[in-house]
Amino acid sequence: MFARIYRINLKAGQADAFNEAVQQQVIPLLRKHNGFRDEIAMVSVDGKEALGISMWERQEDAEAYERTGFAEVSRILAPLMTGSGELHKYNVGVSTAHGTMPGKAAAEQHAAGRRL
Repeated sequence: MFARIYRINLKAGQADAFNEAVQQQVIPLLRKHNGFRDEIAMVSVDGKEALGISMWERQEDAEAYERTGFAEVSRILAPLMTGSGELHKYNVGVSTAHGTMPGKAAAEQHAAGRRL
């Protein structure tokens, strides 16, 4: 599994608008892309920063989204943010929400018929 973490600085008073935009516009766009698994969006307590974590089956799926869909998401979020965002990419080692575990632990869980 692969994750993209996008961090932005929000304009004052835009926390609710960010959450609404992600729920109403961004997630429906993400769902159109192969390999999309999940989106987690969060806003800092002071409302000045937001993170979006998208989870993908494979790195190649996330890269295809970057080439074909990320520009539209950026356009949606642009009125809510100051400056440009930061993008970080990660290989997911463990996720309880997605049943992802590294190597031996995953094999043991699978053999025992358990899912995280």
